[in-house]
Amino acid sequence: MLNFRHNLIKLIPKLLKAVIAQTAPVHSALSTCYSTSLKYSFSISNTLQKVQNPNCSKYGITPGHRIHQSQLRGACSQVNSGKPLREKLMHDFELPSPLSGGKVTIVGLGHVGMACAISILSQNIASELVLVDRNPDKLRGETLDLQHGLAFVRNAQVYGDTQYSATAGSKLCIVTAGVPQGPGDSRTSLAPKNLEIFKEIIPRLVKYSPETILLIVTNPVDTLAYAAWKLSGFPANRVIGSGTNLDSSRFRFLLSQRLKVVPSICHGWIIGEHGDSSIPIWSDASLAGVRLRDVDSRVGTKKDVENWSQLHQEVVGSAQEIIKLKGYTSWGIGLSVAALTRAILENSQSSYAVSTLVQGIHDISEDVFLSVPCILGDTGVSRIILQTLNSAELADLHNCAKSLYEIQKSLHF
Repeated sequence: MLNFRHNLIKLIPKLLKAVIAQTAPVHSALSTCYSTSLKYSFSISNTLQKVQNPNCSKYGITPGHRIHQSQLRGACSQVNSGKPLREKLMHDFELPSPLSGGKVTIVGLGHVGMACAISILSQNIASELVLVDRNPDKLRGETLDLQHGLAFVRNAQVYGDTQYSATAGSKLCIVTAGVPQGPGDSRTSLAPKNLEIFKEIIPRLVKYSPETILLIVTNPVDTLAYAAWKLSGFPANRVIGSGTNLDSSRFRFLLSQRLKVVPSICHGWIIGEHGDSSIPIWSDASLAGVRLRDVDSRVGTKKDVENWSQLHQEVVGSAQEIIKLKGYTSWGIGLSVAALTRAILENSQSSYAVSTLVQGIHDISEDVFLSVPCILGDTGVSRIILQTLNSAELADLHNCAKSLYEIQKSLHF
């Protein structure tokens, strides 16, 4: 203890001299004193230079007298008393970069947009989430509601704005804005109205985030993904439609219900249009690697006595059933979009059935976007998987392409 007091007495005059003389910033006046079993250390920050006309007695310190550690701390506190609390708590060593690298924008805060937002936040996928909507009251309400729960997720930043300048530097822009599908509405009937909305949205996103990836969710998703590609001028790999990713998930769930297993070990693809003309790939459907048609070649055909083909009809009718029951769809597509977002931000190179430019794939000649299994990463679509399709599946895919191409021709991009 004697050594501690001796070293402390030697330290204090140096510190007081710095205060009284108002020297240049004292970045660190530090001394460490040891006793038999204890280690003490304290420092005076560079704020000491701001004290005006200091004198020892003002801070309760007399030169040459021994002082207690608490007196030294009290002197420091008084020196800093005029500064804001934040500056008392922290010293800005290096400000964080304004670009997080994990910035995601969601345009449109309807049921689908907010389901995407909460799915992405709750899974800690994005480090920064920007919400954009033309209704300022709803925008502020939804933003506040999410912000108030940020203590329960991993420090993501969430903010909302009606101005697209807030989206600058986004790695991924998710577009859910548009006229929603109502009871009895077909997805394709929404195309003309939602195309006009896209003519306002897409150029603004491109202006502030010219290197972004566009993920289109608004229906009819295949047609509007094509429209976004044309309106943006982006390479095709950076424009993706959510496509039949949710359809494929519904298919796997229904398979699991019939087989009485969990969905994760059931594998099957729905490709083509996200809609009535989607195509179930029964030739590749499997359970834990075992193809169903290797066990029974009739599965999914007209000769199937167990009527497995009914599952695809349930997939096609799922959206209308949910809309009839609750008024809208949201959670399934929100989780689907979150999975696609993770694959892009984490560069996971995982495969999903998403809508992409398929001209030249499977000998398709039309300039259309349709869903096929794609590998996703930080450049968007990095690869398209060339499935082995049987003749019937291939014919259905070609008919689907022709049908969508006819719809596109009636629209003005």
